[in-house]
Amino acid sequence: MMSTRFDDLREIVRRCMGCEPLSRADADVLVSLAAADPWELLHAAWRVRKHFFARAVRMCSIVPGKLGGCAEDCAWCAQSARQGGSHSRSMQRTATDAIVSAAVTAARQGAYSLGIVNSGRGPTEGDLDAFLAAKAAIDDDCDVAICASLGEIDRQQAARLAAAGVSRYHHNVETSRRMFGRLVTTHSYDDRLATLRTAREAGMAICCGGLFGLGETWDDRIELAMTIRDEVGADSVPLNFLNPVPGTPLADAQRLSPMECLCIVAVFRLILPTADIKVAGGREVNLRDMQSWIFYAGATSCMTGDYLTTTGRATQQDHQMIADLGLELVTKLPGSLSELGRGTRSSDE
Repeated sequence: MMSTRFDDLREIVRRCMGCEPLSRADADVLVSLAAADPWELLHAAWRVRKHFFARAVRMCSIVPGKLGGCAEDCAWCAQSARQGGSHSRSMQRTATDAIVSAAVTAARQGAYSLGIVNSGRGPTEGDLDAFLAAKAAIDDDCDVAICASLGEIDRQQAARLAAAGVSRYHHNVETSRRMFGRLVTTHSYDDRLATLRTAREAGMAICCGGLFGLGETWDDRIELAMTIRDEVGADSVPLNFLNPVPGTPLADAQRLSPMECLCIVAVFRLILPTADIKVAGGREVNLRDMQSWIFYAGATSCMTGDYLTTTGRATQQDHQMIADLGLELVTKLPGSLSELGRGTRSSDE
């Protein structure tokens, strides 16, 4: 039985390297390996990662453009006014100078992009004006790509962002359609997919991922990966691991083990072989001493510095981790969807 599973895994790796989409049956093989022999699963993910991206790693940072006071009811979120999390009560807009300072710091520390992230379902015209003013000021001061994460946007708003040179739009779908309705009632899964289509049609690349540790099953995780592949077409896929927030409905959720987190990264690498797989929120508290293994499990980037409502670890520590692993920090990642065929691929041993 085990040898058959390994034979299946070898065939899966071969097809991943040939950019052949994996089937649901293939995904079931990966899930069975996550339980039976996770080290083999991680090794398979490393082979595919190395094939497309060699030893390249990149980092990104985020800064809140607007924080707190959100009217939505996402069960995990500290910013939801309905949930009573630590940042739920009042809304605060970050000053342009502070956002520019965050961008300068991110660029100096080797981040390839800075995400400006707003709370709320979608931007008002004032929110959009403030974002674009910050984007223009950043362009005058430093060279760092700006990713917009403003919630739901319409075609006119998407066109304004694209015209201002915003190359990527971030909007997570978070989990499977089945799970989403259990965790959010104030907007729908289709609302999120519609925003992603709107951003893509405006010409922006898509950053879309999920959050794990919500009580989801492996079936939910596989469905999410295939939704991102088949419906969203994201070239950047952030994977977040729940850091339970007091006052929210998920405050008592049990954290995932480090190995389960790594298996999630590996499965997403194999289902999305040419995507930039980014390990983001919850990395420190969930992976603990196994943080460096994210790259062997298939990740090609990580978020560094602080998050929106929680602190991260010092960027210098992430630089040291990357150097200790013998990986190469880059500002552009060979093998991303936008560069596929032009970037350097490594031969597979």
